[in-house]
Amino acid sequence: MFVLRSSQALLRSPRLPGSLGSRSIASNSTSSAPVASADEPVNKTQGRRKIPTRRPPISTEAPRKWNRPIGEGVLPAYDLALKLIQKDSFRLKHEAEALRSEIEAQEAEIEKHPDETVLTAKDKELENMRKRLHILEVQSEINLPNVRWNVANALVDMTNPAQRHLLEQRWRREGGLDLLMERVYQMHVVPDVLPELHPSIDLHVTATALPQEICLTSKTDKEVEPGVFLLPQQTLKPPKLYANVFHADTRLYTMILVDLDVPDEDKSRFSTFLHWMKPNVPLSAAHSGRIPDLDMHTTYIPPHPQHGTPYHRYVLLLLPQPPASGSDYNLNLTARASRDQVTSAYLDIPVVGNADRKGFNVRAFVQQWGLDGAQGGGVHMFRQIWDADVSRIYAEILKEEEPRYGRPRKPDPYAEIKRTKLYT
Repeated sequence: MFVLRSSQALLRSPRLPGSLGSRSIASNSTSSAPVASADEPVNKTQGRRKIPTRRPPISTEAPRKWNRPIGEGVLPAYDLALKLIQKDSFRLKHEAEALRSEIEAQEAEIEKHPDETVLTAKDKELENMRKRLHILEVQSEINLPNVRWNVANALVDMTNPAQRHLLEQRWRREGGLDLLMERVYQMHVVPDVLPELHPSIDLHVTATALPQEICLTSKTDKEVEPGVFLLPQQTLKPPKLYANVFHADTRLYTMILVDLDVPDEDKSRFSTFLHWMKPNVPLSAAHSGRIPDLDMHTTYIPPHPQHGTPYHRYVLLLLPQPPASGSDYNLNLTARASRDQVTSAYLDIPVVGNADRKGFNVRAFVQQWGLDGAQGGGVHMFRQIWDADVSRIYAEILKEEEPRYGRPRKPDPYAEIKRTKLYT
């Protein structure tokens, strides 16, 4: 397979005759610039166009298409590599089209003979065929320069299997998932909250920016890196959630935000507190932007780490709900679902009252409703310590007396002497 050289490497290659930028001094003879005599030094920059020092911004609001780094005919090896990649892409697409027709024929045969034994055998065969079809769809476009350029410049079309695969590969291999799991295990989120967590969704969280950050960036929200410390004033409002989802079908998830480090005086240990919950959150690869309507179930209560306690770990989970068919999620289930059809079971989870938030048992809840963090979903976390804003949360939002923990101070035998004036 041919590997395309980067544009920087191409620019460093020697220029060929007739290539761009190889104009001689004679080519500028018609310009209005004065011609230097034989005794005068020639100004080599005269008549050249200035190259801009900054690239124009690229975004979904101002997208740009991929352009060749060099013109056609400048480097024959580059032209040949592009032709071979295009030829391989056409061949794989033709093979995928033939396999897609074969799958449709198999589906039509199943509809004619809806026998349970035949259906089970055909389902396994169709699942393998669809796995192969997915590989062909990805491989047919994964090496195209324009596809890779779109992914690198955040112009991903999530309906395209190849671009979706590249984005997931980038998340898994370029540090995003590694950083998340490093913080999850270093801070003992696993096994304190659940025995296993295997994220399959790239979950991003934003919180309210501090005033000095707003002055610098003009943005009222800032992205939260997993495991960082936030001030209580930054989480007075619910954080905003964004997710890159890599499955094409629409599945339902249950969102939970829990504090793992609430003191339990009766049992002399730490317990949990449920800050936020929303079941039946629909997500798919077609979803973009902020996840809406998350405060419509068990409403959000701001984090309030108690006075005198160490830092608190706040863990945000997006747990996948079981499939509607009773079997596992697979490509057959995805292909047979209509565009707006949900492939997950709807869960009628009751609202958790304020009195039941403290001591919320995440493991018992997950087992009761068939949720499993080992089967995918999303994970995020941040930390907080007490400050004066927590007292306001207790007084204005929780409307209860603020508890204070920690060892009492040792009596100072010189306290009375320190309060006495030395000189009168």
